[in-house]
Amino acid sequence: MARQPALFVSHGSPTIVISDTRARHFLAGLAGGLPARPDAIVMISAHHDEPMTSVTSGERPTTIHDFGGFPEVLYRMRYPAPGAPELAQRMKMMLHDAGIESRLDPERGFDHGTWTPLMLAWPEADIPVVQLSINSHATPEHHYRLGQALEPLRDENILIMGSGAITHNLHAFFRSGFAVDAPAQPWVSEFLSWLDAQLVAGDHPAVLGAIGHAPHGSDNHPTMDHILPLYVALGAGGATGRATKLHSSVEYGVLAMDAWRFD
Repeated sequence: MARQPALFVSHGSPTIVISDTRARHFLAGLAGGLPARPDAIVMISAHHDEPMTSVTSGERPTTIHDFGGFPEVLYRMRYPAPGAPELAQRMKMMLHDAGIESRLDPERGFDHGTWTPLMLAWPEADIPVVQLSINSHATPEHHYRLGQALEPLRDENILIMGSGAITHNLHAFFRSGFAVDAPAQPWVSEFLSWLDAQLVAGDHPAVLGAIGHAPHGSDNHPTMDHILPLYVALGAGGATGRATKLHSSVEYGVLAMDAWRFD
């Protein structure tokens, strides 16, 4: 049975599924770089934010269109991948054994942090998916421990994927007026260079403290929600796991679309 890596991807705007960007083409080819076709996928989306860790457990999750003002074609899209209730129950027990209480949610569907990258990577929507929530009021260390608790799933050909954004300052995006292909602003590049170095060096404590200690950390993440999935993937990658950058691009000068693999 294949051992899957843990991944982190930047999912960007919902329009990524209809845009001609480098990030879209990367996600469309993501499956080809894995050791095998996963038997199931655990997604940690920045848009699934709950005060208690929540695990989707429905058999047929719906597609959530949790955005407004976008092209009509996006609202007609569905990602009908099956859920995995038995896997969700196992995850709940694994988290419990690690001292993390969680709840099963049989009603929650897939938000766009989950279905947009999966629609590009596995358009057939035939791999079971379970979505795990973040808690934007909890620490990076809490999210790292979530990943550590679930790491054994990787040995069962289950892919663990965090979906957020390596930089995510929407205020800067809306006021900048940059074109989609504008070069990265210096405060974005400096943050990315620092984070890259810590990830490659395997300095997990530094990465967990990135927002407080990296150059322009809080400028790139005024809120923590979109970087927290990175910490889950980092924890699931293992304490001594190798970090490999899979993709690097920047859109609108401020939104980096980097992706990382941990194994």
